[in-house]
This record gives sequence, C-alpha cells and structure tokens, in this order.
Amino acid sequence: MLRLGYKASAEQFGPRELLEFTVLAEEYGFDSVAVSDHFQPWRHTNGHAPEAFSWLGAATQRTRRVLLGTSVTTPTFRLHPSVVAQAAATLALLSGGRFFLGVGSGESLNEVPATGIRWPGFKERAERLREAVELMRRLWREQFVTFEGRYFRTYKATLYDRPAEGVPLYLAATGPKAAELAGRYGDGFICTSGKAWELYREQLLPAVERGARETGRDPATIERLIEIKVAYDPDRERALADTRIWAALALSQEDKVAIETPLDMERAAQKVLDQAHRRWIVSDDPEEVVERVRPYVELGFRHLVFHAPGDDQARFIRLFSEHVLPRLRHAFA
Repeated sequence: MLRLGYKASAEQFGPRELLEFTVLAEEYGFDSVAVSDHFQPWRHTNGHAPEAFSWLGAATQRTRRVLLGTSVTTPTFRLHPSVVAQAAATLALLSGGRFFLGVGSGESLNEVPATGIRWPGFKERAERLREAVELMRRLWREQFVTFEGRYFRTYKATLYDRPAEGVPLYLAATGPKAAELAGRYGDGFICTSGKAWELYREQLLPAVERGARETGRDPATIERLIEIKVAYDPDRERALADTRIWAALALSQEDKVAIETPLDMERAAQKVLDQAHRRWIVSDDPEEVVERVRPYVELGFRHLVFHAPGDDQARFIRLFSEHVLPRLRHAFA
C-alpha cells in the first residue's frame, strides 16, 4: 500500500489556518496529515507553534478519512510519557482509529526553554525514549501500572479511555542508533528527505532491520514513513524562492543542536540563505518530481509525507494533487 500524505507545518502557520489546510488536503485526495509538535518554531519572524494534541483533537472532528499523526512529539522532557499516552489514546478514539503517534528524542530548541533543563547527550535521550515507549505501551494495554524506570515513574496508573488495539507508535531517527530503536520498538519508522543516499541505504534502513531481527520481529511489518521536502510550482522561480523561509534546514546538525531560541536559529539561518534549496526537491515539472521521489520508494518507503515551504499552502495542495499525486500513484501503487 502506498500512502501519500501532507505535512501540516505548525512552525509556519497558526492553528486555524493549519486546520483549513488539513481539510483541504483531505478534500484533494491526500491519504494522511502529519503535524509537527514544537514548543517553539525554527524562526522568530512570523513563526508559529500551536500545541499539537489539542489541535489534533479539532482535526479529528473536521476530517473523516485521512490518517492523522505527530511527526514528531517528544515524550521525555516537557511532556511526561504517561500524559502523552493518555492524549494519544484519546485521539485514537476520537478519530475512529485514524491516529498514529510519532515520537523522537527531541531537540534543545523545543525542550530547554519550556523546562530550563540542561540538554543531555544522545545516550540519555535515547534511554529516556526507550523507557517512554515501554511505559506508554504498558499504559495502553494494562491497568494499575506501577513503573519504576531510571527517568520515569508511575504508581498504579490506569488509562480509562483507550483503544483495545493500542496506538500505532512510530519512532523517528536521524542516525543508526535511533533507527535501531525504531526497529526494536516501533510500528513505524520516520525520517526526512534530502540527506546523503548512503545514510538511508547503508545506515538507517539496515539499522531498522537489525533492531527488528534482534527482537524477533519481521522488518517488513514496520511502516517506513519519510517526510519529503518538495517545492513544486509551475513557476520554478516561485518554487525556489519559497524554500528561503526554511534556510535553517541547510545548517548542519552540529550547528543546530545547541540553539535554544528561534531568534538564534533565524540568525544562524541567514548565513546559509543561499543554500536554502539544498534539502528540497525544487521543480516545475511533475514528472521530475516523480523521478526524484522514485529512489525513496525503491528504498522501501511506502508512506510519503510531502512538506511544502511556501506561504500559499492552498495553492500547493491544489497543484500537487492535480499534477503530481496521480502520477505518483500510477508510478508506484
């Protein structure tokens, strides 16, 4: 099954606008809508950061068909995993089973300002995520859960409203260690486009498979979701200009990891403004978009969530659904 989704960019739009784009994406034939969960955006000027779970509650009632999910939330610092488990269970019920929970180990820009914590290294973040996943799964299937972890604890905790089948849980990864966690514990794996092919082919996907096999799981049962950054418009210059607002994506991971305010991220992004397009598929040709998406599908990604950078998202949704989605379905379904 090929699933084609729309990325609701909560860093770029307020909650009401974002909701209308989601309704429009469903109307125009997208299969899913994934929303980012940020406490602060990557950009101060005209930035937004609506709270993801309350927004998703509204989205479940304004849509009827699309799959909804977070891409991604962090259940380990500003949000306790038991609270995330409760919110996810409620959304699964409200949506009639159309919800997945995407989680990751987080970034300082979202967690430090809201909590005042010292940002830990990857080892601790990964351990916290593993614990959070274990606790959430227990809360979805058990009553009176007393959990004694290194980072999280509960005492006789019960979720009284939860789906019998639990909540599909996807783990995001930018490196092989986190990808192995997705293989071990996730129903799905999430990553983003625009990086070196060797990262996907030689590190991330093999790590997912290794993690699955080490725990006796079939790697084929793990859904592979990738956010694909695409600036498509019949006016190529417009498509290219649209990417400039996301110049921060051109920064290296090392440059971004310690940034803790949107103002600082915006200033850092100014240094790479001329490189903003590097992580995006920029095109005015639908067939070119299909061919540049093809390698991801051939790697095994069957859930493609398209993230567009422009201010006029209604225009993108309409043009992409009319010009590109049918070609993608024909080429890969």
